[in-house]
Amino acid sequence: MKWQGRRKSSNVDDRRGASSGRNFTGIGGSSLGKLLIPLLLKVITTKKGLIIVAIVLGVMYFTGNNPLQLLTGGSSNQITNSSTYKGTAEENELAEFSSTILANTEDIWNQLLKGYKEPKLVLFTNSVTSACGSASSATGPFYCPGDQTLYIDLSFFKEMETRLNAPGDFAQAYVIAHEVGHHIQKLMGTTDKLNRLRRQVSKTEYNRYSVMLELQADFYAGVWAHHSQKMTKIMEKGDLQEALNAANAIGDDRLQKKSTGRVVPDSFTHGTSAQRMRWFTKGFETGDFSQGDTFNAKSL
Repeated sequence: MKWQGRRKSSNVDDRRGASSGRNFTGIGGSSLGKLLIPLLLKVITTKKGLIIVAIVLGVMYFTGNNPLQLLTGGSSNQITNSSTYKGTAEENELAEFSSTILANTEDIWNQLLKGYKEPKLVLFTNSVTSACGSASSATGPFYCPGDQTLYIDLSFFKEMETRLNAPGDFAQAYVIAHEVGHHIQKLMGTTDKLNRLRRQVSKTEYNRYSVMLELQADFYAGVWAHHSQKMTKIMEKGDLQEALNAANAIGDDRLQKKSTGRVVPDSFTHGTSAQRMRWFTKGFETGDFSQGDTFNAKSL
């Protein structure tokens, strides 16, 4: 894959080596808030107290501080960043690679979708907090619709190679493109429709809709690959097979068989290996965004 020397995205938040979690508890945390609330209520009952509170809040606002810190006793920031973190040469190259692939998806989708809003990408280690809640590295790469952000612990790429037997840079690019596919679904309103449906159907039926959502994200990844190759010639011989091998490796049937020795179709949430390869291939071969309606397809 010819990715070196290309543009990197400005939408990457590198949180590697950072400790995540809101600093609302611990020393001076929520306990202090409980003490301050009665005091503040007493102060604002007087005219002089109101003026003092208004001045304090105004100063905090214009200096970029969160007034909620008065009640929480700490910062409302999610991240305590480690400026001294230094990744290995291999990990740093993967970070550079991820930024480059994200930039490539931006170039493609900005041309394909009018008014495209670019997602963010957070690189993390061990655990992370998003608008969708906390997650560990074991979760794998994921997209959070709540903050329209992709989250990736770069160690997953090594896991793809060693545990899933799905090596290769284009296999890694497929993973990023798939998560960007979920961002497309958020922008199109598909994700929100499915979330509303969750409360109306059984778990088994919802799983089927989840499979359709995931296969559509695979299709969008294929559409990206089609246009990326057409516009930038980024792919080399063997790259397509790397993506298909990755799609095959993370099929529900394959993963279930490997972990439990049996396959339970009603519990599928992402699709079989064959389905995932088929929809990525369809997106890659056609490049036609309109052909990715997995929800009304006669067969998956």
